[in-house]
Amino acid sequence: MGTDNNNSFKVGFGFGIASGVITTLGLMIGLYSSTLSRSVVIGGILTIAIADSFSDALGIHLSVESEGNQTTRVIWLSTIYTFLSKLFVTLSFLPLVIFLKLDLGIFGNIIWGFFLISVYSFAIAKRQNNNPIKAILEHSLIMTFVIIATFYTGKLISHFF
Repeated sequence: MGTDNNNSFKVGFGFGIASGVITTLGLMIGLYSSTLSRSVVIGGILTIAIADSFSDALGIHLSVESEGNQTTRVIWLSTIYTFLSKLFVTLSFLPLVIFLKLDLGIFGNIIWGFFLISVYSFAIAKRQNNNPIKAILEHSLIMTFVIIATFYTGKLISHFF
């Protein structure tokens, strides 16, 4: 992989993983806690997989383009890698929701999300000679906040609406 490809891959893949995990878990948990409906959760995951993957890809496209020092190739590779990584990460949350009881699927996906973020955090920290435990804990704390906030937001929505 050339330098352009490698840098574009890092930008797109890293953003796609983080956004895919955080956004999907947040939406999935909020929908679950407000509806307890498998079809609503599946619909939410599929909607995020399509709409948010395009949205994030466009966001990265505009961000890299605005740097002003990147080639058209780098801009488009970053866009494509972001779209594909976000799409596949988001879709990876579907099987547990489809094939397990909904509450077990949600719990399993929380574990899956922590696994994905931990592995990626570890890889980044090692590549940058940073403490991987600190990176994993930092990113896991953010995920925990998102999970708790969206769970209780969903509960509030179901209570008031």
